[in-house]
Amino acid sequence: MPVRDFYLGRQPILDRQQGLYGYEMLFRNAAGESAEIDNDVAATATVIAHTAQLGLEKVIGDALGFLNVDADVLMSDIFVFLPRERVVLEIVESMVVSQPVLERIADLTAHGFRFALDDVRLDAPEVQQLLPMVEYVKLDVRAMPLSGLNAAAPLFKRDNKKLIAEKVESREEFEMCLGLGFDYFQGYYFARPAVISGRKLSPSQLAVLELMSLVTSDADNIDIERAVKRDVTLALNLLRLVNTPAIGMRHRIDSISQAVTILGRRQLQRWLQIMLYAEPSRGGNSMTPLLLLATTRGRLLELLAQRLRPGQRNVAEIAFTVGIMSLMDALFGMPMTVIVEQIPVIDEVAHALLRRSGFFGDLLHLAECIERMEESDDQVLPALRELAISSEELIELEVAAFEWSDKVVRYAI
Repeated sequence: MPVRDFYLGRQPILDRQQGLYGYEMLFRNAAGESAEIDNDVAATATVIAHTAQLGLEKVIGDALGFLNVDADVLMSDIFVFLPRERVVLEIVESMVVSQPVLERIADLTAHGFRFALDDVRLDAPEVQQLLPMVEYVKLDVRAMPLSGLNAAAPLFKRDNKKLIAEKVESREEFEMCLGLGFDYFQGYYFARPAVISGRKLSPSQLAVLELMSLVTSDADNIDIERAVKRDVTLALNLLRLVNTPAIGMRHRIDSISQAVTILGRRQLQRWLQIMLYAEPSRGGNSMTPLLLLATTRGRLLELLAQRLRPGQRNVAEIAFTVGIMSLMDALFGMPMTVIVEQIPVIDEVAHALLRRSGFFGDLLHLAECIERMEESDDQVLPALRELAISSEELIELEVAAFEWSDKVVRYAI
């Protein structure tokens, strides 16, 4: 089956400190309106080969990659493509366990591959057969009642299994699973805006916003330089960011004056937007998921805009801004309506952020559907068709966005 029949998603898996630990790689069949799990797993081997050729490290960075496998995939020779120290093979709940499969898992384990068991139920006989051979156990917090989680977690912990709570979509669910002793958490709870009454921005965030205001209001370069230099941390962070390989500069930028002059206003605004997310990560937690998600989303929207509106640089830059700003409600703990009032944006950006309308709103809607793939399978294909983007093109742009984001984040912290 050709690669273009599939598209790619990745969902973050976080540790107990909410730092990035891994990604579950999700491969979806784009041939039909809905994605059946059997088709998805059958797609895995084909797309893994393609992704491995592109460079799996571009997709997962320094994190682990969790890949769904069934009996057919396990018995295939796809594993020659995979760096065993970087992947966890996730056995789907629908897999029929046979003696050849058990022997194959034992063989792969002996060769350094690690396994996770997905959607585990205590009463399933397959679980007892597979449990001694797996390192990770995944429990679905949506499918299992609290009493079930309470019963299962201690049993698996007693067997020294690493517990992953999946489909964690709220802070309350995260706190509950944390209390139950889960080691890792999968879901987008960290990107849900938890609106806190009277919350104030940090001094560094206020300094960045003040600087953004100067940049967008066409202030003189000298005024921008002075504003940067008033905050030593801001100046150092900006210099570190603008020297990331992701920017593609041949020579090192050593001064704020150079940064302002060489980068130009639009590029400077881009790095300031990224710094808003980077600032809270200085508490020692380097790979903050919100920073990764925001930079990936911004870059993907930019690349989509470049593909769809070639030669219109301004359109691509606006698309990046929409992607970055779309998570500021989660970052600041404020409603998006308030943020749009405080940070001056053009109407097209406001409409995209508040209503997902217009060209930029369509791009943002597509990006969000891909990220929440399990929730929105039936929305991705119509969104792709609406924008006249093939799934093959989408995979290419996603991988480029993942790689760019990984480079930026390494320098942003």
